[in-house]
Amino acid sequence: MTRHEFQKLFGHRSPVIGMVHLLPLPGSPEYGGDLQVVRDAALRDAQALADGGVSGIMIENFGDLPFYPDQVPAETVAAMTAVAQDIRRQTGLPIGINVLRNDARAALAIAGAVGAQFIRVNVFGYAYVTDQGWLGSRAHEIMRLRRWLGFHVRIFADVFVKHAVSPARLSIQQAAYDLAHRSLADAVIVSGDMTGGAIDLDEIQMVRQTLPDVAILAGSGATPENAEALLQFADGLIVGSYFKEGGHVNNRVDSTRVKQLIETIKR
Repeated sequence: MTRHEFQKLFGHRSPVIGMVHLLPLPGSPEYGGDLQVVRDAALRDAQALADGGVSGIMIENFGDLPFYPDQVPAETVAAMTAVAQDIRRQTGLPIGINVLRNDARAALAIAGAVGAQFIRVNVFGYAYVTDQGWLGSRAHEIMRLRRWLGFHVRIFADVFVKHAVSPARLSIQQAAYDLAHRSLADAVIVSGDMTGGAIDLDEIQMVRQTLPDVAILAGSGATPENAEALLQFADGLIVGSYFKEGGHVNNRVDSTRVKQLIETIKR
């Protein structure tokens, strides 16, 4: 996906995608026993993001610790589909799906069912050592599945994904190039080492130099203080932690913090 196509997808030159981190879903160890509570919290966060001026929303089963490596159960898919449909109807914004840790097949199925525009895949090319074990490429499977199903869903793929160790001797430039040109990802995401972690500006600059015409997103650590620097190289931001009350990832979304970052970017 070119940079122009990326901007057209969201209707903004430097789109900001806000995260809806779902509470634990049915079947996960910390599920609270009432799916309506999960729905209500997700809809409140989605509305706060929309009110704050984000360009899109990404929905993630963030509360389902510890994560399945690469295939979640049916109850997770069903719950995420129901909540994602509610969020799409309520906000009307472009929607993305990320099924942690790396169930790209489920993410694509949910996205197609609810009319979402994109999915995020943490390990799309190469293989990484993660806290879920060894995770390998999903590109060969997902690109064929998307073609077979006929879903017009964009694939946003991480390079050097957080909470993971890359293969030995692999440079971020090589990994990014192969994601776009061999794995055929539509956009490449550059993140810090962990959730909310700051991005190394040298790394995102190297990715931009390697992929001058491909859409690149900054996937973590964005704040009003560093947004301008990130957007020298990134076409958009994915923001989770900063948008939460007090900047803590496990809190609810604070629309005031959303507005602060959006206004900073506009200025």
